[in-house]
Amino acid sequence: MNRRFRVGIVGQIDGRGSTEAHIQALRVLADDFDIAGVANAGQTSAQETAASFGIPRAFDSVAALVASDDIDVVMFTEHVPRHHEVVAAAIEAGKDIYCEWPLGSGLTEASELTRLANETGVLAVVGARAIVSPELDYIRRLVADGFVGDVLSSTYLDTGFGWGDEAAHSDACSMDSKDGATLLSVNGGHAIAAIQRVLDPIQEVGGMLGRCRKTTRLNVSDHVMVNAILESGAPLSLQLRGGLERDARLLWEINGTKGDLRITAEVDDINVANISRLRVELGHKGRKGYDEIELPRTHRFGVAKAITARNVASIYRLMANDLRNGTHTAPDFDDALVLHMTIDAIEQSAMTGRRVRVP
Repeated sequence: MNRRFRVGIVGQIDGRGSTEAHIQALRVLADDFDIAGVANAGQTSAQETAASFGIPRAFDSVAALVASDDIDVVMFTEHVPRHHEVVAAAIEAGKDIYCEWPLGSGLTEASELTRLANETGVLAVVGARAIVSPELDYIRRLVADGFVGDVLSSTYLDTGFGWGDEAAHSDACSMDSKDGATLLSVNGGHAIAAIQRVLDPIQEVGGMLGRCRKTTRLNVSDHVMVNAILESGAPLSLQLRGGLERDARLLWEINGTKGDLRITAEVDDINVANISRLRVELGHKGRKGYDEIELPRTHRFGVAKAITARNVASIYRLMANDLRNGTHTAPDFDDALVLHMTIDAIEQSAMTGRRVRVP
């Protein structure tokens, strides 16, 4: 029988979906993982969370959970400003870790955490869910097999859940760019992961970060526009709009010499490529309109109805295999560092008004 890895959860379970998606994913992978404990704001809060979700142990502090011999894997979903502190402590304690995206509050923290993970040899996984999306993997194979011919260009339009006219108190960490949870780093990071999964790495960027709303309390951009060049030489246009707008949606087009792909979210209220099931349509060269492509409908792990948990479960399954086999198939801190480098290049371009090459 395979060994089960004992997971300690660090993070508030507040009904907004992130931590609960991890719990759903871990429970359908019960042959691989055992949720062994939880730590968040304090002993009382941890006890309430443990009681609500049937978690056997409540730790009185994050430090106690990280140091415990009863924990193999630390799962961290707290706000980005705490990522460096908690993740570094877990790595130094020799724990394997799953950290939600973004990895840190900017490139400096992400670089430091990646260095620590590589030096200690722990398995350090990041929640870049687009990398494991089954629809994006299928689209990647369509493009690689020449389904649309040579890629001429690509346009990606997305809308952020937050960064609008108002922000809830629970979203305070996304109200200031210094905290690292921005429209560019969160939605942009997942969008870039999707683009680079399907097409090519981004080689050069020209970026604009705008605060278009005058009434908001945000000290952060609510609009992002990027014109980029992919490694293949094809141009990419990326636009992110803050705030949920009427009829807001994901719209991604890939234009090729033989035809065009149009990608949208199948789930209207979760219109991001890293979570939602995706709809793919093909426009043939010389013909009007689009025809929908039937994608394989394989919902693994029994989370077909738990949309936010399905790609999380895919990452955990890869993580379990990596822990047993010494492989590196799950998205890890090295993958996260590439995304942070791209985001940093966009920020540098926006500040200087010059195009910047991605390292």
